[in-house]
Amino acid sequence: MAEAAPPGSESRCGFVAVIGEPNAGKSTLVNAMVGAKVSIVTHKVQTTRRRIRGIVLEGACQIVFVDTPGLFEPRRRLDRAMVAAAWAGAKDADIVVLMVEAHRGVSAGVAAMLEGLGAHLSPDTPVALAINKIDRVRRERLLALAAELNQRRDFAETFMISATKGDGVADLRRWLAGRLPAGPWHYPEDQIADLPLRAIAAEITREKLTLRLHQELPYQMTVESESWEEKSDGSVRIGQIVYVARDGHKGIVLGHKGETIRQIGAEARAEIAKLLGRPAHLFLTVKVRPGWLDDPARYREMGLDFPDGG
Repeated sequence: MAEAAPPGSESRCGFVAVIGEPNAGKSTLVNAMVGAKVSIVTHKVQTTRRRIRGIVLEGACQIVFVDTPGLFEPRRRLDRAMVAAAWAGAKDADIVVLMVEAHRGVSAGVAAMLEGLGAHLSPDTPVALAINKIDRVRRERLLALAAELNQRRDFAETFMISATKGDGVADLRRWLAGRLPAGPWHYPEDQIADLPLRAIAAEITREKLTLRLHQELPYQMTVESESWEEKSDGSVRIGQIVYVARDGHKGIVLGHKGETIRQIGAEARAEIAKLLGRPAHLFLTVKVRPGWLDDPARYREMGLDFPDGG
């Protein structure tokens, strides 16, 4: 059951979709807003696959952030599913935040997103511009970029931020809270995400795999929490399956004498235990499933619609 706002104040609540190119800093921003890690972050593109909702309180307002997959030119079925999920998240939101990397400027991807905003959103949906990674360019270039983007679209507001360092994040959060509609909160006061813990745990393991392994393999791999057992001593026993598409990938994930998967498991277990605030025992199994990229059940597990075509 959702909680009411603090006494003596009018409650507000709404959904904010964060969109942008891969690696624009969307997940980092959502984590910074929430104050906890609810969305995985790597330096590799297409890390976020789900529409992850991080939940933030700002005074009497509950802001539900939707961290969408990065928008890019889709080439494969999973690509199309991710891009569709990103635009669906934007279409359903009360406010959209477009993130643009300061040092990349108006790339071809940003130009395509500006067109997509007009095609996918209601004209009444406010869109804020967040120019991220401002520490990487000079002020004059930032101002010129902001002016160019505002010439291309009439943004409701423009923010200069560094999601990693936290610069400008509080200003953006306060502005969003003031623009969301009046109404009851959708989630309990202490809830920070709407993904089940077992799904967040699987995402944490996928993050460790993505950081450790080479560029193409993470795309060919997914993680699912198969079992979740609460133990009498307060700890939890988690069994996860790492699905890979080819036999050769299994050897890469396992590593020499299982060294790679053991190290990944140790890193994931430590972070999952921190998230849960109690001991966790993580057991990883690597399975080859050649057709998982064309398996509707795997897409449902990732929270994605299964698109037609190859």
